[in-house]
Amino acid sequence: QVQLVESGGGLVQAGGSLRLSCAASGRIFRLNAMGWYRQAPGKERELVSTISSGGWPNYADSVKGRFTISRDNAKKMVYLQMNSLKPVDTAVYYCYAGVETVPSNAMDYWGKGTLVTVSS
Repeated sequence: QVQLVESGGGLVQAGGSLRLSCAASGRIFRLNAMGWYRQAPGKERELVSTISSGGWPNYADSVKGRFTISRDNAKKMVYLQMNSLKPVDTAVYYCYAGVETVPSNAMDYWGKGTLVTVSS
């Protein structure tokens, strides 16, 4: 079993910053891509950012230049530094990881989410 646990959400004013963290644990042979998705009230879940096992990042256009994703493979952690936050960034943020519990058998895992609220 694999668990992803997010932390770092909260309430912040527009223009402020937050840093989200996600810790992976359990039966992990290899962590592949990791990342963050978000779901705002009444909307579908959308990609925010992903990062490959080699550290290559990918960002949604809406967050480019404001958010930075990083990972620590030794600690099995992924982070999302969010700067210049806007009210439209308000959402539940979900951690994602592609995990091989045995070699060449990758599955997608999700955290339970952490709420980010940006006030105007």
